[in-house]
Amino acid sequence: MRRSLITYKEKIVHLTEWGEAHNPTIVCLHGLGSTSLSFLEVAEELQKDFKIIAFDAPGHGRTEPFDTSRDYEMPRLVEWLNGLLVQLNVSDFYFLSHSWGSFLALHYLVRYPEHVLDTILIDGGYQTKRIWSSSLEEEMNHYEKDFDEYVFDSWNDFFRAEKENYLMWSSLKDVAVKDLGVEREGKVCWHAKGETARYIIRGMHLNETEDIYHLLPPGITLLVATVPERLSEIRLQTADTFKKNALGELKVVPNTTHLLHWDRPSVVINLVLSKWLNKSEVK
Repeated sequence: MRRSLITYKEKIVHLTEWGEAHNPTIVCLHGLGSTSLSFLEVAEELQKDFKIIAFDAPGHGRTEPFDTSRDYEMPRLVEWLNGLLVQLNVSDFYFLSHSWGSFLALHYLVRYPEHVLDTILIDGGYQTKRIWSSSLEEEMNHYEKDFDEYVFDSWNDFFRAEKENYLMWSSLKDVAVKDLGVEREGKVCWHAKGETARYIIRGMHLNETEDIYHLLPPGITLLVATVPERLSEIRLQTADTFKKNALGELKVVPNTTHLLHWDRPSVVINLVLSKWLNKSEVK
């Protein structure tokens, strides 16, 4: 694993990379509130066969935030992402994305389909705000409060709280979870600020993925989580809409939460290997 800071559009961007340059490239997009190490367990297993590039999204981890709320709207995010990939000399690649990262991946696919060989969405991109969420203002307020009030007196307290959120633990999760905290004024806080979350939620409401399903390339694979059970009906309903309107492929994964790739990383690893290893088609 290699981590570095680069300057792009006069902002610092934090990159994480695995694997060798001569291998096929996977670009990973993490979810709201996460960092590039969201893919740590998956990438550690895939790095023998792929070059994997992930980065902390704007306002996350060690990547500087955007200056305005408009910059977090999908059209601007897509252009930001494309410019970053051009600077990194990345063109023909596979997309592996989680949650909000999958929303960005789908919008990118509409604008730049020629750059993407295939896409796997990890429980993301299909949760249309028209059905899944409360009002825009309520959701923005919820996430802003959640991020800004996630504060602990020590790293032990931070880790104790985080471990309650996951179905399984590992030594690599120790590393990934440490990436989610930052020390501010003697406290351990969430790395991303509430303002960033607020702006991202606003952008997701403004730019619905359901409106672009018909413009997407067919065959995108969507992995769907199953826990908690109370969300099963809405998950299957909106996932089926994605399948029909985007001509996507669904894989419902038992005993997984929204952090599906943390609960069962082997599912994602095996799917990537079966779909993309030695794949001869080039767009």
